[in-house]
Amino acid sequence: MAQHAGYSRWCYNWGLSLWNAAYIDGYKPNPRKLREVFTNHTKPLYPWMKNLSSKVYQYAFINLGEAFKRFFQGLGKYPRFKKKGKSDSFTIDNCGKPIELNGWCHKLPFIGWVKTYEPIEATTQKITISRQAGDWYLSLAFECTPTSTPKTTNVVGVDLGVKTLATLSDGKVFKSVKSYRKFEAKLSRLQYLNRNKNIGSANWKKAQLKIARLHRRVANIRKDALHKLTTYLAKNHGSVVIEDLNVRGMLANHKLAKSISRQCFYEFRRQLEYKCQWYGCELVVVDRFFPSSKTCSSCGHVQDMPLNLRTFECPDCGISIDRDLNASINLKNAVGLTVDACGRSAADSSGGSRK
Repeated sequence: MAQHAGYSRWCYNWGLSLWNAAYIDGYKPNPRKLREVFTNHTKPLYPWMKNLSSKVYQYAFINLGEAFKRFFQGLGKYPRFKKKGKSDSFTIDNCGKPIELNGWCHKLPFIGWVKTYEPIEATTQKITISRQAGDWYLSLAFECTPTSTPKTTNVVGVDLGVKTLATLSDGKVFKSVKSYRKFEAKLSRLQYLNRNKNIGSANWKKAQLKIARLHRRVANIRKDALHKLTTYLAKNHGSVVIEDLNVRGMLANHKLAKSISRQCFYEFRRQLEYKCQWYGCELVVVDRFFPSSKTCSSCGHVQDMPLNLRTFECPDCGISIDRDLNASINLKNAVGLTVDACGRSAADSSGGSRK
């Protein structure tokens, strides 16, 4: 697997170098032309490439073409050269035939038999194998049939925050896991001990592996909390109302940027989009300019609410309610009043294809 990952990285960097040179000379390269030049002129010069799957370099050029496509569309930065040991991955297929995965042991094209820690029951056309913190992961796409689940609540409003991950309009609160803050001291200690090691040495590699595994653990704890929350919302509610948050603008506040970025608001919305399709739920996205935190959920009075005020006290009706709970109730009541263009039913959204 390491050889195939290195093969993919080598071909990607070779294609990027040739692509840059072609642009300087006035040509317009594409993945098909790169593949033809590589197959006819470059590959015969390296005998070791014959021992590896030819699908690897084909998908490497396809990924390079997609990277340039995203760059020209303004969705990403200019493609950069890949570095060994950083995001090692490769993609293979079975020459158009489906790949059957059944149980714990699987026979992959050209790779052979591999064993996974969890059983897999799926049929796919291609498989991407990547390395994270010294371990290899297998990712694939397969078709699944959406199944509608019985709903306990018709409409629920969800207010995301920093102090708590989410507050629902029915009063239920999901606490923030704060996994990074929990392991921040340990991570800082590992990085401190690694400061004087020679780059590339055996001890340096061991220290880097410990740091990478701790980062992976922090990310997995955060992902687990998000998956449990989004699955609960999509399975048990007919409509979920969220706010179209301006995350980039929120990160401009440098005092809260670290805490906001660790909450993964975009990942929450992305998961909720495709899970609403899975379980027959409707996702409604309220316009970002809707004053959910400044409006009284009882009488509709609007007032300023600085971030240091955690309780909403209305001078008109006299209600005293938690700030996040008040915002979630306003989001629930905002259905049909002020909905953003993104606030469409889950059947019309395209988030499920990105799962």
